[in-house]
Amino acid sequence: MSTSPDRRRSTSHAMHAAHDTHITHDAPGAPGAPGVPAWPTRRAVLAFAAGAFVVGAAGGLFRRRGSLVRRTLPVMGTFADLAVVCDDRVVAERALDAAFAELLAVDAAMSRFRDDSDVGRANADAARRAVAVSPATASVLAEALRVAEASDGAFDPCLGRAVQLWDVTHRRAPPSDALVEAFANRRLYASLELDAAGRRVRFADADASLDLGGIAKGWAVDRAADALRRAGITRAFVNVGGDLVAIGRSEDGDPWTVGVADPLRPGQIVATLEVEDGAVATSGDSEQHFDAGGRRYHHLLDPSTGAPRATSAHSLTVAADTCVLADAAATAFFGRDADASARVLRRLDAHARLVLPASPSPDAPRDRPRG
Repeated sequence: MSTSPDRRRSTSHAMHAAHDTHITHDAPGAPGAPGVPAWPTRRAVLAFAAGAFVVGAAGGLFRRRGSLVRRTLPVMGTFADLAVVCDDRVVAERALDAAFAELLAVDAAMSRFRDDSDVGRANADAARRAVAVSPATASVLAEALRVAEASDGAFDPCLGRAVQLWDVTHRRAPPSDALVEAFANRRLYASLELDAAGRRVRFADADASLDLGGIAKGWAVDRAADALRRAGITRAFVNVGGDLVAIGRSEDGDPWTVGVADPLRPGQIVATLEVEDGAVATSGDSEQHFDAGGRRYHHLLDPSTGAPRATSAHSLTVAADTCVLADAAATAFFGRDADASARVLRRLDAHARLVLPASPSPDAPRDRPRG
């Protein structure tokens, strides 16, 4: 990234809560040593979404069936946790190298904070002329338009100017009504002219500006997972700031178990989900927001109003076959009617589902439902 993670987090409307995410699996080194988690419980637990943390693990109770090689690095304004089950350390490290290279390539192509990225160049010139983009960016834009149209504009990848206006991390008061209303119900995605075959984009409306924060991270996770598969890895996970793909099963032979953080209680888990050969993504308001006048203003904008979506919900988790769809859907349907959203989601992916709108009251029971 050409800018700091703090700036990236403060201005991307669709970037899910960006923070360090960890797993309970063992990293190289002795269990319990500084920076090394204790041995996990029988099922490997990942924590992601707002307030991610290391889930408590009981030590040494079960025999491990494979060697887990894990790596954590900053990327895309958040942290990426990747792990592979592989007894050959050299093969594992090369696979992780390839996966991280995919994450970095997507960031370089789709960051709106880089003048030389596809998105940066489109935002600079596409209102005047057609701008060439990479095959990957063209594919992401095509998927973004598919979700935008299916959701009747609840997802809009062209609200970059509105995202800049709100800048929720640095603001302490909302912008004026007149400035906000200028973006209300504009359906700016409809002004995006995409020649997918020729890989060119153009804006028919000068107010359109790309912000792929709500979909590019999911695409990057999918591509990183593909890189692991090409390297011969059959059991792994890729977790980037709340967007996750699980490949096969964990090193003890069970499905990967994902702990979804409680958005209202830091350090608590609101649910656990078993994931095998699938994707999950979460959007939430607990990190990127400011409070003013008794209301929380978060980074997830409602295209119909040009303002943060007014809702009592605090997070939404979506499961799908691909992370790119789970990512976009978690953004599009955050704070919206669950039944209507589920119907739209099924049209996009027959296997996709809203896992849980994780917005319990502070006194809600901690029953940890299974996914």
